[in-house]
Parts: sequence; structure tokens; C-alpha cells
Amino acid sequence: MSKVHDTLFKTLADPTRRAIFERLCREGEKTVGALTAKAGVSQPVVSKHLGVLKQAGLVRGRHEGRETHYSAQLKALGPLVDWTSQMTSFWEVKFDKLEDLLKRMDQ
Repeated sequence: MSKVHDTLFKTLADPTRRAIFERLCREGEKTVGALTAKAGVSQPVVSKHLGVLKQAGLVRGRHEGRETHYSAQLKALGPLVDWTSQMTSFWEVKFDKLEDLLKRMDQ
């Protein structure tokens, strides 16, 4: 597994970060204040998590006046989508072989 995969998995492993990212995916661009209102954690904690998400390339900040508006960067999930597809193919082959073996055993 590559360093990119490790970074993405580690970043999304935290439930608060994952919730922030999912909210940005569902609801679109939000400010720190808007994200804090429903996060169940303080503004400094939300800011810290946004920094980690930003460092992983999962969010982007856009400055407007004194506020930063954050948006999800769905293309950053590409390596995880690719990895998941590879693992799906791997396990499908294994299950097909197991199914064949079980059929031969039943005969």
C-alpha cells in the first residue's frame, strides 16, 4: 500500500474528521463556524481536523474576507476507489475458486 493510501486511511479513520468530510460532501462548501455548529466539538477542534483533511488533500479552503470556506475534494478519494476495486477483484477470484472447490466436494 502506498503512502497516499496510508494518509487517506489514517485521515478518514477519525470519526470526527470523517463526519466533517461527509458533511462537506453532502452539503457543499461551509465555513468553520457552520461546521462547528453541528460538529459537537469546539471550533479549535474543527479547525484542527480541517487542517488534517486539507493536508491530505481531502478539503480545500477558499478565503473570502475574514472567513475561510471549505469544500470537499472528491477526486482525492481516487486512490481509495482504485484500491477498493483491486481488493474487490481479488476477493471475487478467491470466492469463485472456493465456490468451485465446494461444488467439486459435493459431487
